[in-house]
Amino acid sequence: MSELLEVRGLSVAYGAIEAVRDVSFTVHAGQIVSLIGSNGAGKTTILRTISGLLRPKAGEILFQGTPIHALPAHTVLGMGIAQCPEGRRLFARMTVEENLQLGAYVRRDDGIQADIDKVYDLFPVLGERRHNKAGLFSGGEQQMLAIGRALMCKPRLLMLDEPSMGLSPIMTQRIFDTVAELRDLGTTVLLVEQNALAALALSDQAYVIDLGRTTLHGTGHELLADSRVRAAYLGEEVA
Repeated sequence: MSELLEVRGLSVAYGAIEAVRDVSFTVHAGQIVSLIGSNGAGKTTILRTISGLLRPKAGEILFQGTPIHALPAHTVLGMGIAQCPEGRRLFARMTVEENLQLGAYVRRDDGIQADIDKVYDLFPVLGERRHNKAGLFSGGEQQMLAIGRALMCKPRLLMLDEPSMGLSPIMTQRIFDTVAELRDLGTTVLLVEQNALAALALSDQAYVIDLGRTTLHGTGHELLADSRVRAAYLGEEVA
């Protein structure tokens, strides 16, 4: 299985505060890989650095073998890495279709409308309300639109930051079912998620990030069975 993304010894600081310390992990093509950890562990910082929004203090990031840690965000996006940010960050006064069109702004091909139609197939409610403003949607519908917008750049790697935040259990399951479907359709997913149980059950590989460091690694099922993970993130007592 080929390595799509490799993060090596990554350290990122906000001024004098080091948020990420010597983090390393690998994402293989065709997998769902999760980063789990408590609030403030550095997970979002890692995604923002991969996206080119932040510059690392040390370490390197390779995408398909090419170093990308010094590239600007629009170049990283054009190479096939899309981030669906925490909080969705939609253009609330624009319609569903306008938000999707903006997701394709780096593209110059003739397949944009066909890919918008694919998003509507994936999320039928968006097709039904394509002319409605995004700000009028529920949290779950907005999350669908945020994922659809990220898909419009035809990413090789889709990074999802807290996709279940603020959603009902039913909508959370709908979103995770969609993530699994995207993986099956060939999109590699790097997932940051507070819902550790759902994330690990879905993941091919997972990494625990604690205080900016990688502390545990294994398959999703291996970490689900790890007593340390169950005590820290699933609320179980260790005998």
